[in-house]
Amino acid sequence: MIREIHVDLDAHGDMADITEEVRRFVRESGVDEGAVLIFNVGSTGAVTTIEFEPGLRKDFPRIMDRIAPYGEHYEHHKTWGDDNGSSHVKASIVGPSLLVPFKDGELLLGTWQQIVVINFDTRPRRRRVILQILRGF
Repeated sequence: MIREIHVDLDAHGDMADITEEVRRFVRESGVDEGAVLIFNVGSTGAVTTIEFEPGLRKDFPRIMDRIAPYGEHYEHHKTWGDDNGSSHVKASIVGPSLLVPFKDGELLLGTWQQIVVINFDTRPRRRRVILQILRGF
């Protein structure tokens, strides 16, 4: 079973909590036990877990910008004449996908652990996220 969702995000590390959409997808699948794959389509977005609270929503992009600062020289800019080399680096570090196990139709997440999609691009983007149920482990 596969579902595609779309999330509109601002630039430079904006993130959205998609936990409830993933939870609903798992419940609607009718599958009791397995894992759900959450995959961001595109090379400047990422998927991870975080405690989705205002402080971390500010801290995470700020720290990621220390790792791969916007405005630095990136060879990528020469290839396409754009300004999002840092976006690609950040997205690669975090990664495009996440696998979350579930049992009895419920995600096995920690109390303060939410699933988020992040837009690292230098412009607002509509992120395309694929959800897929995996069974039979």
